[in-house]
Amino acid sequence: MDDRWPVWKLAALLYVFAAGAVAINLFMLGLLMQSVGFAAPAPATVLVLSGPLGLPAAWAAGLWVRHLLDEADGA
Repeated sequence: MDDRWPVWKLAALLYVFAAGAVAINLFMLGLLMQSVGFAAPAPATVLVLSGPLGLPAAWAAGLWVRHLLDEADGA
């Protein structure tokens, strides 16, 4: 029986951290865009956008952690 954690469980576990990282990066991008004439994003807007955008980031983090765990096991 395979007792490895599946990628979706790892992604669910890492979602909060991935969505937080996406929120920080979106906010910093919004601040950077002020230099070319765009308005700064509201923090609430950034948090709303980071929810759905955190899903692919969490999936990518889950794949990366799965790879690291497989590499550590020698599989």
